[in-house]
Parts: sequence; structure tokens; C-alpha cells
Amino acid sequence: MVKIMVKALAAVIFAALIFVPGASHSLTLDEALEMAKETLPSYKASELRVKSTEALYNASLSPYLPTLDASTLHQRHFTPFGEFNTRLYDLTLSYTLFDWGNRKAGRNIARLNLDISREDLKTSLLEIEFNVKSAFYTGIARKEALEYRAIQLHDAEKDFEVAEGRYKFGVARLSDVLQSSVRLEQARFSLVQAEGDLRKAILELNSLIGRPLESQYDILGTLDTGIAFPDRKRLAGAVLLRPEVKQAENAMKIEENNKAAELSAFFPVFSTNATYQKSGGGRSSLAVGQTAIDEDKILGLTATWNIFELGKFFRVKSSDLETGVAMERLSDLKRQLVLDVNKAYEDLITAFKNLKVAQEQIKQADQNYSQAFGEYKVGKADILSLVQAESLLAIAREQFVGSKLNLMISKAQLERIAGIGKLEELERQP
Repeated sequence: MVKIMVKALAAVIFAALIFVPGASHSLTLDEALEMAKETLPSYKASELRVKSTEALYNASLSPYLPTLDASTLHQRHFTPFGEFNTRLYDLTLSYTLFDWGNRKAGRNIARLNLDISREDLKTSLLEIEFNVKSAFYTGIARKEALEYRAIQLHDAEKDFEVAEGRYKFGVARLSDVLQSSVRLEQARFSLVQAEGDLRKAILELNSLIGRPLESQYDILGTLDTGIAFPDRKRLAGAVLLRPEVKQAENAMKIEENNKAAELSAFFPVFSTNATYQKSGGGRSSLAVGQTAIDEDKILGLTATWNIFELGKFFRVKSSDLETGVAMERLSDLKRQLVLDVNKAYEDLITAFKNLKVAQEQIKQADQNYSQAFGEYKVGKADILSLVQAESLLAIAREQFVGSKLNLMISKAQLERIAGIGKLEELERQP
């Protein structure tokens, strides 16, 4: 029995060493979120994607600026009159004067793609917050479960001692001792399982925040069940500001700009260029009439107009249809998000009600066990009633911890779907 008590005490100490508030190496939920943002590769990848798209947006400014091209040509000529070399050097400055909105559409599309990448970063942050919250709350719940299972082992050990004592005095049967012994081994098994679950929760949290998997620290936090339920209309309004909605809106704008770019193909493109040419070699001079020149400076104005090309008609029609597709997808996304946030809200309400039931259940189970223990101790009840009462109390404790965890996970899930950091922030908004 001493070994059993020592093991139960060791389990509590194991949880205390990791989760005792106020220790030197402590960790709060906000700190865990910041560490995850700094170390998670998925979030860093989203940040790099934003920088990449930003570079492409800067590149879309190029059509508004002139281009400068240089070329050189060296040739060896073999003629009936002999062999000679020619060299030609060309420097051309070109600029598009007007293209009927094609380059403007390209720049708008690049800007919208940049906005989409930024919204992807926000989506990644929402996922990180949910995962860290889930791991953080799970760690706290596993710690509480371990403490309850240590109490459960102590209760089972106490039942076994009473049954063994009554058997020695001849007022109980051997089956009483065996029944309580089986329950004792079950409690010991549950304690070992709880220790493993706690270690796995720590591994999960360490992986998310970028710490070595084997590191241990103190988690500052509780499964706070005091939740302020926001108004459904506020939630419906918040969910329509999610990054996915803004991305869908930008996708629709991209299709509109694609249509504008395709329409520009029906009009001429005006451009200008300035060219400087220099030639050299045996017979390399440029002939103008009968005069040979070695240098030439050209200033030109060009209008390029495609009179007919079948594909551009259908590309405009396709762009127009794709705009309608993007609009319908946006409407469907809003419908689905409003549905999801209401379902998550119902899950939160259900979890809250279940917690109230679990609180009452653990109260009744504790009273039932105390009654059964007292009656068995004086010989008014059998061992099966006592073992069953203790088992029901253990189950009630497990359900109580599970209900608190489920409530906090439901809250985190609602925050993720609504696209907000905390429900309390939503209530403070005008």
C-alpha cells in the first residue's frame, strides 16, 4: 500500500513540476501564441509568400516605365568581290503611350494577388491560434485528469484497505478483497495512462511553439469556464470579414480586370521608340540613296491594331462568365460561413450545458461514494455497491474535466470560425 501511495503522490508531483503557476520557467497562452508565430514553418512560409507576391506587384509597374534594349551584331561576309566584316550596334528606348487599360488591369491584378496573399497569412494565423489554444487547454486538462486519477487511486486503495481489514476480522468475504483489488489495479492502470496522455500533450505544445520536445515548463492558465456568449448578429457580421471572404471578393475583382485586359485587345496600342544605330566594317555603312552613313538616329511612333483574331471574342465572353462564377462562389462562401459560425455557436452552448450537468453529476457521485463507503465500513452495504460508487465517481471526474476541455475547445473553434482572437473582443466592439 505504501508503494501505491508513493506512486499516486509521484503523479501529482509530476504534474505540479510542469504546471505549477508562478515558477521560474512559466508559459502563458499569449506567450505560446507569439512563440508559435516566430517558429512555425507554415507561418513563415505564408510570410515568404507575401513577400514573393509583393515583388510581383512591384514588377507590375514595369509597363508604365520605358524599356531600354541594346544589341550588337558581328558578321563575316563572303562575296565574289572579296571578304569583309560588318558590325552593327543598336540602342533602342521604347515606351507604351496608351494601351486601353491593359497594363492598368495587370497592375490591379498584381495588387489583388498581394491582398490575397496577405489574407492567406491571416488565415494561417487563425489556424495557429486554434492549434495552440487546443494544445494549451489540452495540457491543462491532462494535468487535471492526472490529479483526479491520483485521487482515484487513493480512493481505490482506501476501499481495498477497508475490505482487507474487514476480511481479516471475518466480517467480509474474500470476494470483497478480490473485487477491491481489481478496482485498485484499474485505478493504477488509469494513472499510468494519464501520465502518458500528459506527456503527449506536452509534446504537442512543444512542437507548436518551437521548443525541444523533451523540454518541461510551467503552464500558467486554467480551464476558465466563465464565457461571455456574444450576440449571434455580431458573430454573423464578424464571420463575413474572414480572410476567405476578402479573398473571394478579390478573386471577383481579378476576373473583372481580366475582362478589361481582354477588351483592350480590340483597340490599337500606341507606343514610341528612339533608336541609335552605329555600324562599321568593310561595307557596313547604311546606304541612304547614294550616301553611306555610319550612324543613324531614329524616332518613331507606332500604332499596333489587331483587326481580327477570333480568339479574343471568346476570351472576353469567358472572362465575363468567370466574373459570374466568382460572384456565385462568394455568395456560397458567405452562406457556408454563416452556417458554420451558427453551428459552432450551438456547439458552445451545448458544451456549456454539458458542463453544468457534469458539475452536478460529480457532486452527486461524490456524495454517493461517501455514502457507500460509510455504509460498507459499518457492514450495511456490499463491496459491489462501494466499487461501483467509486467507479462512478471516477467517471464523473473524467467527464467533468472533459466537459471543461470541450467547452474551451468549442470556444476556440468559434473564435477560429468567426475570425476573431477572443470572443470578449467581439463584445467590446461597437
